[in-house]
Amino acid sequence: MFLKRLKLFFTAVTVLGTIFLIYSIYNTHKFKTSDLDEKTKNRINQKTIYLQSLAYRKFAVKRKIPIKISNKLPSNLFGAATFSQTGEIVIYLNKKRFKESVDYMIEDVLPHEYAHALMFVFGDVSKENGGHSKKWQNICKALEGKRCNRFVNHNDVIFDKTNLF
Repeated sequence: MFLKRLKLFFTAVTVLGTIFLIYSIYNTHKFKTSDLDEKTKNRINQKTIYLQSLAYRKFAVKRKIPIKISNKLPSNLFGAATFSQTGEIVIYLNKKRFKESVDYMIEDVLPHEYAHALMFVFGDVSKENGGHSKKWQNICKALEGKRCNRFVNHNDVIFDKTNLF
């Protein structure tokens, strides 16, 4: 009797584990092959508009800087502001990182990268402190960046994911 129950228990655990694994693989595939959901895209657009208004009010910069979501950034990068030889400035946000924390990407990474983009607008392509000079920090704070640090603090992402309120 005990062995039958034990066998039934392990069979149930195996079936549930298999179902969960298939579900997880499906969700990962779906995330990789589709765009971000409309709610997230709208939040990015709203934050971008807000950052543009702050850039105009605080720095008299009217330039619209495009934001692109990319699957091609290395996993260790949350975002990147780029400045081409033709003067084009683009902010790339790592799509893979949105899976971890949408709020962190929008409230922390976007202002961080926007500050880099404004540095390019001002003609400051300094590599001082990895592009995170005091001037950059001041711009980031003016854009109401929550954490204007040089690098991502992974504890911030973890705490942000566990913040229920």
